[in-house]
Amino acid sequence: MGLRQAILMNITVKIHGSRNFICRPDTTWERESRDFYSPEFASELFYTPVVFARISKAGKCIGRKFAARYYDGLNFGILLYPGEILNAGRPESLGAASILDHTSILPFPLFQPVVFATSGNSFSLEKDGKMIYNTSVGTENFLEMMEDAICAASEAVSQRIGDLVAVELAAPEILCGKDEKRAGISASFCGNSLFRLSIIK
Repeated sequence: MGLRQAILMNITVKIHGSRNFICRPDTTWERESRDFYSPEFASELFYTPVVFARISKAGKCIGRKFAARYYDGLNFGILLYPGEILNAGRPESLGAASILDHTSILPFPLFQPVVFATSGNSFSLEKDGKMIYNTSVGTENFLEMMEDAICAASEAVSQRIGDLVAVELAAPEILCGKDEKRAGISASFCGNSLFRLSIIK
């Protein structure tokens, strides 16, 4: 019986407030809204909201005026980070905090780029029914942001069909503190539910 070759993909993330990128392994990708069970060493979790796109055409050192040809859909999501590693103050802290399974909550299906060009379409994130983050198309040019990131990422990382490029929209903030055992997280964009899950510690 022949062996099936695994299909691997990159999740390349532009760090908020930086020109730099990190790559998360595809084992971090959660696209089905399954509950997240935090490992014992992660007593607190941080999050950052992201906008992300799927690469539909392979490329390296993509020119800015051609960037729109290299992705076919976008969406919003969040990335989770274990606080104990993220805030350890070591050079490798951010990279080490980015490899935890199921911590890249990047939901499918994606939206066509035109949706991200329609002013007023709003993304909101809630914890236990209370809004903790909100942004709208028009207050930010997400298409320009995304295309700039794809070009910059492709200078260092070859972009393959199926890869994801994400842009952090804010610095990491606390999502679940040390004394919290469970939290309900949900998100929506222009009236559509993106995900709904529980974080369980």
